[in-house]
Amino acid sequence: MKSIKSILLLSSLLVFFVQGTVMAQKVSGELKKWHKLSLEFEGPNTSESAEENPFLNYRLNVVFKHATTGKAYLIPGYYAADGDAGNTGSTTGNIWKVHFAPDETGEWSYEVDFKKGKWAAVRTSGKLESAAFMDGASGKFTIAQSDKSGRDFRSKGRLDYVGERYLKFAGTGEYFLKCGSDAPENLLAYDQFDGTFKNDGHKDELVKTWEAHRQDWKEGDPTWNNGKGKELIGAINYLASKGMNAFSFLTMNIAGDDQNVFPYVDYDTYDRFDTSKLDQWEVLFEHADKLGMFLHFKTLEHENQGLLDNGGTGLYTKLYYRELVARFGHHLALNWNLAEETGDWTVTPPTFPIDVAERLRLAEYISSIDQYKHHIVIHNGDWFDGLYGTNSKFTGASLQTNKEDFRNVHKSVLRILNDSKEAGKIWAVACDEPGDAQHALITDAEDPQHNDARKNGLWGAMMAGAWGTEWYFGYKHPHSDLSCQDFRSRDLFWDQGRWCLEFFNNNQIPVWEMESMDALISSEGDYVLAKPGSIYVVYLKNGGESSLDLGNDKVAYELQWYNPRKGGALQKGKVKTISGSGKKSLGMPPKEKDQDWVVLVSKS
Repeated sequence: MKSIKSILLLSSLLVFFVQGTVMAQKVSGELKKWHKLSLEFEGPNTSESAEENPFLNYRLNVVFKHATTGKAYLIPGYYAADGDAGNTGSTTGNIWKVHFAPDETGEWSYEVDFKKGKWAAVRTSGKLESAAFMDGASGKFTIAQSDKSGRDFRSKGRLDYVGERYLKFAGTGEYFLKCGSDAPENLLAYDQFDGTFKNDGHKDELVKTWEAHRQDWKEGDPTWNNGKGKELIGAINYLASKGMNAFSFLTMNIAGDDQNVFPYVDYDTYDRFDTSKLDQWEVLFEHADKLGMFLHFKTLEHENQGLLDNGGTGLYTKLYYRELVARFGHHLALNWNLAEETGDWTVTPPTFPIDVAERLRLAEYISSIDQYKHHIVIHNGDWFDGLYGTNSKFTGASLQTNKEDFRNVHKSVLRILNDSKEAGKIWAVACDEPGDAQHALITDAEDPQHNDARKNGLWGAMMAGAWGTEWYFGYKHPHSDLSCQDFRSRDLFWDQGRWCLEFFNNNQIPVWEMESMDALISSEGDYVLAKPGSIYVVYLKNGGESSLDLGNDKVAYELQWYNPRKGGALQKGKVKTISGSGKKSLGMPPKEKDQDWVVLVSKS
């Protein structure tokens, strides 16, 4: 007889009996560590519009348990129509799915819990009725090592918040620094996704084609439904080709500036999901994983903060987040951003304030259903007071600033890091909207050098201890936060972002061991990131000669210079070493002496 390992190959099929019902189970995906594995069940034959709502009145959970470590995950599943809705457009069928990303090699077992009843999907009651079919089914499978390498996240593992300023890959132990796009916020308002958003009369003129990036799709890249999706897949290819490793997107903006992005069957129904559209989103996200692109889920914007349950963590809110977690929680590198610009102030329409207690309650709920414990952040309208602390499930901030020249990025990052540390739980902070709403990162045509964005925004954030930046496009400029369909409009700045990441990564700067110590440099307004006695990184905004205070180090240091405007190799200046205690001159930059430079001061 064949072993269970040989039976459960890619797209294997098992047949077994549960409560007298013959039921097929399909296992798809590569049975490897960190790879997406999907279980597919034949359940009740229903539809998106069925009177017995399959999204709300059924609850599919699967518990996966590792045989050796005892590690267990309770993973939510979802109704998947015919199982291939992204390609067929189907709204009916009897297929239910669950996705899992195993984090250990060896044998795993699973057990299925499938219940029905009023609001079953968002209830934790043990009194729910069995929904028969696959309820109680169990099985085993064996996971091998991943064979991936390079940027592919499956070669690194899940990106975890580990109680530090930086997120860390569970597989390799690497820390992650990001740079990417925070715009357009309506990235998913794409005309080749299924759904009514294209012709429902709500700002249909803002729906995108992404035609400029058709050239960036490559043979072998994914599509859906007979070749659709090439333009948006190409857009993400382009960002990756520029060395970017993150992008953000709203998943619901029904009452927002765009009004074309939502997971539902239509603009006005909040308890039934568009199965084919969400399948198509998954094609995009899965491709992003392979490119090493971090997924920034912006789940609400402030105009929507009272749309579901009047802003409470009620039925519709829980159902919305459960569907997101069930469908997309297996991705290895993501954060759940619970709201963009949410606050206690009134919005019209709708007119519902969201208080601190409710934001904490929502974070608690998401943490309870996301067994992978992904990074939970908020892009606050108000400051973050009240959200810090050991009991809070928030693990970081998605920072927005409000100055055209980006001058408050550095100090804002420092403030959050200090405040969170004092409250007993260090947050991981990313500046995901540097600048202001009107301008922020304007186009290369308007500002080819991007001096303020580079000096104050990009390097200002990283030198304060942020784990990365994402870039918003001002609404008063071409290719704006709503209208952009061509990421090449900021092509020159993406180079500068890549050079920033390359400095830290290629030179193995241990930022997780370093602290902001700006007072050590003699020139006003410049930045220092330091681990005294070992390494200093100095950012000189306007070049020139400055002195670094080594205190009582009495250590010999080597000096090397890095050009943040052009990247490349480290360079030598006239002063090649410094040693001894007290203030020591760094000398002048090797060239272009009045431009910004980075000085790497490392123990000889």
